[in-house]
Amino acid sequence: MADLLLVRHGETEWSRSGQHTSFTDLPLTDHGEEQAKSLAPLLSGRTYALALASPLARALRTAELAGVTGVVPDPDLHEWDYGGYEGITTPEIHRTRPDWDLWTDGVAPGPEGHPGESPAEIGARADRVLARVDAALAEDAGDVVLVAHAHFLRVLTARRLGLPPAEGRLFQLATGTVSRLSTEHGRPVIAEWNRRP
Repeated sequence: MADLLLVRHGETEWSRSGQHTSFTDLPLTDHGEEQAKSLAPLLSGRTYALALASPLARALRTAELAGVTGVVPDPDLHEWDYGGYEGITTPEIHRTRPDWDLWTDGVAPGPEGHPGESPAEIGARADRVLARVDAALAEDAGDVVLVAHAHFLRVLTARRLGLPPAEGRLFQLATGTVSRLSTEHGRPVIAEWNRRP
């Protein structure tokens, strides 16, 4: 059976500083562009039945630089809406909410149009994406590649493995990496994680 490849976009200024970045559409840094280009050998030579990316520039640019063609932007691949925590680091949040945990508490409401999302809401989006992935893989026409964001891809991985959305906390995901989800004896497994050339 074909594989599901997960590509986290290259570095941005905020991913480098640890600021939560969802709807702020930051470009890749020079280093992020180099990271994206370096992924091309890991992604070439494969046939893709489906190539989806977050509609945000950092994901689309990563796909382009990594040589992934035929990419379709999918709003369900958007990063977790951090609401009122957009642009803020976890240590800054802990100053007022010392016990806060994104994976169990969600986020504070943000500006209009960005109410924030709960882990369950992210899980529902991930499940919709996985339904599209399964339909493409069932056609046995090649692999599926998703180019997106750390927290979303971590939740998607948890859901792929049959875990609750909050268990995405178990899967640290670095910028500019490729991870591969496959199957073993008919069950989903992590075949490779955080791979760089």
